[in-house]
Amino acid sequence: MKTFLFSILFIFFAHIEYAQSYTDSILHFRTFYKQEFLTDPHSPLKAEDTDFLSFYKPNAMYRVVGYFYRSPDSLPFEMQTHSGKVKMYRKYGVVSFMISKKKFSLEVYQSIDLMKKEELKDYLFIPFNDLTNYETTYGGGRYLDISVKDIHKNKVALDFNKCYNPYCAYAEGYSCPVPPVANRLQTRIEAGEKLFDKPENK
Repeated sequence: MKTFLFSILFIFFAHIEYAQSYTDSILHFRTFYKQEFLTDPHSPLKAEDTDFLSFYKPNAMYRVVGYFYRSPDSLPFEMQTHSGKVKMYRKYGVVSFMISKKKFSLEVYQSIDLMKKEELKDYLFIPFNDLTNYETTYGGGRYLDISVKDIHKNKVALDFNKCYNPYCAYAEGYSCPVPPVANRLQTRIEAGEKLFDKPENK
């Protein structure tokens, strides 16, 4: 699944940003992001389709450090998907952060299925909506990936330049999680992936 692959990408690129300019690191990340569509057997895109993937220009303002609050007693719940199916997650915690001097928060989730897999047990998932949806970004929301290991002394970096579309943004037939109400940001996140720009999708 796309989300699993991109969580690995996120972790890999997190430590090389300091060895090059921030803009270059984001552009490099996006090159690998496009390549993942060609190796994933469930990908909705062909090689020629990746030319129509569209992104905001890298903007360091949307790389923020937030305060993380753990939710150790949370119980598993059913997260709705665009196909009508449900997927089991638990609330791992909440991250609070500032953008343009305004405070926001997002709930962070952990997949019940992935918790059982050694290589993916630290994967954390942040689906969200914002005020760019249906205008410049996919109406169903976008996703961010982080790892348990990214959380240090109750702080974690969120880089919205790395947020991406679910497969449902490109084709039907996928069970993409719908961001819960708690993760509807009342601001414009003008960073990361935009609407798929292939002509027939306009």
